[in-house]
Amino acid sequence: MRRGLKIKYVVNRIIQAIPVLLIISFIVFSLLYMAGDPVLLMLPEDATEEEQQALRKALNLDQPFYIQYFTFLLNMLKGQFGESYTYGQQALPLVLERLPATFELAFAAILVATFISIPLGVWSATKKNSFYDLFISGGAVLGKAMPNFWLGIMLILLLSVSFGLFPVSGRGTIAHLILPAITLGTGIAAQMTRLIRSNILDILHQDFIRTARSKGVKEFWIIYKHALRNSLIPVVTIMALQTSSLIGGAIITETVFSWPGLGQLLIQSINTRDMAIVQASVFVIAILVIFMNLVADILYRLLDPRITLK
Repeated sequence: MRRGLKIKYVVNRIIQAIPVLLIISFIVFSLLYMAGDPVLLMLPEDATEEEQQALRKALNLDQPFYIQYFTFLLNMLKGQFGESYTYGQQALPLVLERLPATFELAFAAILVATFISIPLGVWSATKKNSFYDLFISGGAVLGKAMPNFWLGIMLILLLSVSFGLFPVSGRGTIAHLILPAITLGTGIAAQMTRLIRSNILDILHQDFIRTARSKGVKEFWIIYKHALRNSLIPVVTIMALQTSSLIGGAIITETVFSWPGLGQLLIQSINTRDMAIVQASVFVIAILVIFMNLVADILYRLLDPRITLK
């Protein structure tokens, strides 16, 4: 893939993302009104009419809707989503401050899912219809069906409360990360295991696999070098989409484990109707989803040279 083609593709994808971001910006702006009158939300219940009108004017909420939206767009381009009345700070820095914790948890969950799903998926495919295959497939269905909050609570009760192996909540050490990562990674691992199994089974019946076997290539290399690599393209899609959703706020898991990430901040802001933080969080999540989709497309090309980026 030529360097010029890669740059052109990335530029085209950025241009295509502009209308999407405009639509998202309108949705984010509308969130301010979905929760009710923002002025009434910010002021105490005993605020006078004069105080309400003064705040409405200070926030430009006395202007027509389209002027308010245009002002919001200009402020958004400057990275200004307003001030959080809960924290008394600008919303965007607060959101960005929580991102490293969410990135850490998302990355750990993807690692857990990868280390579980690849060997189990390959083993299940190579032992088709055996007891091991049925056991792994059944476990994958169970892992996908278990709600994150239930699994997190069970892990806390068993491994933290009963055996004292891991901290109950918080962030700071590797030990704090293990239980939330397992909780998040289990569902992804279950989905990836089933996908890897089905892809490998399809690939093992293709002509180039039969050719490799006829040449005397060892089964280990056929499975891991040829079948597994070609089966990873759909898996990359799942990983990219799951990573963006994890970064976008593993809300329940972060709440269960009191993990100080974006998900916990978002759910707290929704509960307190702190719409400045909600708006900034949703917009940051949208940017990350678009970016992860772009990364997935580029990874397709790296895994399969037959795929072209246009």
